[in-house]
Amino acid sequence: MSGRAVLAEKNRWRTALVAARRALPAAERAARATALAAAAVRLAATTGGPVCAYLPVGSEPGSPELADALHDAGHEVLLPVVPPEAGPLDWAVYTGPRSLRPGPHGLREPSGPRLGPDAIARARLVLVPGLAVDRRGVRLGRGGGYYDRSLPLVGPQVPIVIVLNDEEIVDELPAEPHDRPVTGALLPGAGLVTLGNNSGH
Repeated sequence: MSGRAVLAEKNRWRTALVAARRALPAAERAARATALAAAAVRLAATTGGPVCAYLPVGSEPGSPELADALHDAGHEVLLPVVPPEAGPLDWAVYTGPRSLRPGPHGLREPSGPRLGPDAIARARLVLVPGLAVDRRGVRLGRGGGYYDRSLPLVGPQVPIVIVLNDEEIVDELPAEPHDRPVTGALLPGAGLVTLGNNSGH
């Protein structure tokens, strides 16, 4: 499949997945967010911190309570800061809702010191957003490329876990050479599901 065909196929998947997320009732989304927060705390208890996390936007699974739950459990939580130019994400420590300020793309980000892109290399667990993942660990993001540039900096034995709805694990997604595989998926129903080649990155 050519690069153009892969991109077109990815966009078809994105359209369908976003529509399905938006169709979820608010009460169901909230219940799943609570389950995801609890699952994240259980997972982080096995890895320790720092934990690189993120704040969901729009219909993304989860809610800010996931970052709060990790913080309340005693973990150092790092949240992404979108750089002014294309490149890997910057990071800053999350200390609670009052530490946030508006960022680009509708995101909120910590107002504290920027730690630089290499901060992700200190993480013991990396939670990433996305629209779907396949059994090989191929992740479908929104196409911005920030995580594709950041994940190569993650330590070789550190879990990279995508946060999804249970129905968003699929058999196979279109992939490009730069796509960085993830090692697991965190789901509100099934909890942690191990994926693909998770012996290292």
